[in-house]
Amino acid sequence: MKVAVFIPCYVDQIVPEVGKATVQLLRRLGMEVIYPSAQTCCGQPAFNTGFWAEAADVAKRQIKIFLDSGAEAIVSPSGSCSAMQSVFYPTLFHGTPEESAARDLASRTFELTQFIVHKLGLRDVGARFEGKGVLHRSCHSLRELNLRTEAQELLSNVQGLELVPMDADEECCGFGGTFSVKMSDISTAMGEVKLSAIERTDASWVISGDSSCLMHLGGMMSRRGMKVKPIHLAEVLASTG
Repeated sequence: MKVAVFIPCYVDQIVPEVGKATVQLLRRLGMEVIYPSAQTCCGQPAFNTGFWAEAADVAKRQIKIFLDSGAEAIVSPSGSCSAMQSVFYPTLFHGTPEESAARDLASRTFELTQFIVHKLGLRDVGARFEGKGVLHRSCHSLRELNLRTEAQELLSNVQGLELVPMDADEECCGFGGTFSVKMSDISTAMGEVKLSAIERTDASWVISGDSSCLMHLGGMMSRRGMKVKPIHLAEVLASTG
């Protein structure tokens, strides 16, 4: 299968190792992986802030780039950005000439675990990762993509990983993109609730499918002096020990 990887801005700029792990994993699973190098932002920050016209300008370009790539599937290591393309692009372009193309792109767009479990039908990707980990499920994965068990199923089959449950499992980490800037006090308070839940697990790793959540939690964990470390799910699944 020809797969185009969609790498979010913050992954590209801050944690490129997540993008590399995604490509490594998909290739190991037998995919023909391409990276449309003209891709940029999906437009989510503008969309979430109410600047829909500006978001549409960015999204039109994104749609053309990925549809022109000829990929059967577009896979992203982000529930947030995957949701923007698969859920909100059809909303953004509803009733416009671009709606058909937006829906075409939406039907091909998958979050990484969604693609592996639902498109490839896999639960075990042959990964090995030593340590005790806790899974943080992002709001967009849970509430927009309805991904409730996929990450846990894949992680439960990783050799060497002890996956432990966490209180406040469905609580938001408090990031929320521009929300963390506009409502920083509330964002921090929400993050503290999540950190307390993580601390009670005694895990060594916080695993998530969204680097934005990990960036937020990681910064707070560092300031708290916590020993637990953030790691993206793609890095865990790409690891073979």
